[in-house]
Amino acid sequence: MKLVIVESPSKAKTIGKYLGQEYRVKASGGHISDLPQKKLGIDIENNFQPEYVINDDKKKAIAELKSLVKDAEIVYLATDPDREGEAISWHLKTVLGIPDGEIRIVFNEISKKAVNNAISIPRYINMNLVNAQQARRVLDRLVGYKLSPILSKKIKSGLSAGRVQSVALRMLVDREREIREFVPQEYWNLFAHLKDAGQKFKAGFEDINGKKIKIPDRATLDVILNATEKSEYLVDNIKEAVKKVMPQPPFTTSTLQQDATIKFSMSAPQVMQIAQQLYEGFEIEGEGHVALVTYIRTDSVRVSDDAMYEARDYINAKYGNSFLPKYPNKFKQKDSSQDAHEAIRPISLEVTPDSLRNKLTKNHYNIYKLIYDRFVASQMAAALYNTLVAHIAVSGNDGNIYGYAVKGRVLKFAGYTAVYADLVSNGDDEENSATLPDIKEGQKLELEKLVYEQKFTKPPMRYSEASLVKGMEENGIGRPSTYASIISVLAKRTYSEKEGKYMVPTVLGEAVIDTLKKYFEDIIDLKFTANMEKELDGVEDGREWQLLIKDFYPKFITKVLKAHRDGSQVKLADEESDVVCEKCGSKMVIKEGRFGKFLACPNYPDCKNAYWGQPTGDKCPDCGSLLIKDKTGQTVCSDKGCGYQA
Repeated sequence: MKLVIVESPSKAKTIGKYLGQEYRVKASGGHISDLPQKKLGIDIENNFQPEYVINDDKKKAIAELKSLVKDAEIVYLATDPDREGEAISWHLKTVLGIPDGEIRIVFNEISKKAVNNAISIPRYINMNLVNAQQARRVLDRLVGYKLSPILSKKIKSGLSAGRVQSVALRMLVDREREIREFVPQEYWNLFAHLKDAGQKFKAGFEDINGKKIKIPDRATLDVILNATEKSEYLVDNIKEAVKKVMPQPPFTTSTLQQDATIKFSMSAPQVMQIAQQLYEGFEIEGEGHVALVTYIRTDSVRVSDDAMYEARDYINAKYGNSFLPKYPNKFKQKDSSQDAHEAIRPISLEVTPDSLRNKLTKNHYNIYKLIYDRFVASQMAAALYNTLVAHIAVSGNDGNIYGYAVKGRVLKFAGYTAVYADLVSNGDDEENSATLPDIKEGQKLELEKLVYEQKFTKPPMRYSEASLVKGMEENGIGRPSTYASIISVLAKRTYSEKEGKYMVPTVLGEAVIDTLKKYFEDIIDLKFTANMEKELDGVEDGREWQLLIKDFYPKFITKVLKAHRDGSQVKLADEESDVVCEKCGSKMVIKEGRFGKFLACPNYPDCKNAYWGQPTGDKCPDCGSLLIKDKTGQTVCSDKGCGYQA
């Protein structure tokens, strides 16, 4: 018997289907070993040696795996093809006593071809990848275990900090404060509604004597109106062109989360959960246990030659030769990309979204179709647009030449847009229009009217989950596998909350960042965190991982000790509720106690009224006091002397 160990039961089922009777495929359930939960687990004095313990919930699985290993003629470790997966394989090898050898197999997709190919070329465990994961784990443990007690001491108990989590929170807080401090600036839009030979269009004000300006106030607007209202409008320059817009590359983890959260109003963790199932495989009616997409934790836009030419054949057959570029589209990697895996794509284009429409849940179908369409579109021809930029000169009665502009574009050839609509435009300034005005240089135009509106500049937008993921990626914060979990942690810790689709830092979240900035400004600096990611990449390239920790730890622990010596504390502002105190009429505030949130009168100690639970909004039928939900979830009377229970 040959044994293959993977991480998840779903993946085990899919792989087992492809390998046949001589193999047994079993799941470890992910990490079997980790640092201990209730102590640091790192020997600072012994070169930062980590202490690994077996996770309690994995002891049964380990016992079963040990028995299988003993009877197996060979064991293959087929965990995920990244640092985390490599570390899991190393822990499995160590705990299960598997001898050194070519026992590690990796594949980017769970297909019969990929799995059988991988098992024919096993390799040794890559200790550089393992050490990169160890370095990250040790670094994150040191930062989390040293900073969290400081937050608990200075703000309130039970708080946590994280090397990457706290930087993401800082992005939210900095943006929120930028919005609060924003001072709107007045400006005016001015449009000339023009006509010629029956056609009508509008032109936007652009410049004075060729110099572009924004109209800052009503006085400037009046000058322009008075100077041009009765003047001649003359087309003095026209630029017509055919603009080529190239398709976007296939999805990375980041771009998949961005696109899916916007298009389907899903959270980033939801998107990754669905994508993980599409990767690992699941039961599909009439198909059995099937995996549909390649590995979903990647920052690469590269695809295999086989996939590229499969896409070209598919495009040629379905859309025709005109939709096929002369040469395959290849996309430039970002400088920060690890390029360890392909981009996210369907395993086989033969498995179309339409063929699965009635066999998948709505979410599974939407995400699969998004991945499928984006990949197909990435290998299609560019979209072509007829564009027009016309400049209209107006000789003002004050001697100045005032300029207006007409901009537009019309789709000439759909290209890749026949399959996939971009999440955002490609940075074009042109207005999309159904038709372009037919005008020539030297042509005089008739002014119908001038239309203007007062506007004010707007503050930057709050982060949505999609834009936070994009911001983290652009700033080198975290890695593809961490984006969704960071967002989850911020919500779970009540450091952020949702207002519509936007993420907003809570009062607590802002207090956490202020405290961390006071003592650890460099640790939660975006550049520091991005540079640390590069250092971890250096470990993957062979640098000794303990050297990274040694460079970091002395300065860090000095700041930790200094923060502990500072006895200052942070007082959180109370959040006002809509509940009015029955005894003094003040609006009660929400406080946090041992057993969760409760309402208290802000006039304590003069008024000691408090509701030790969450008000339901209803009155007690026995005494008329507020009904509340206590810590067990039971609806009871807020007056303990009443004793009413629903």
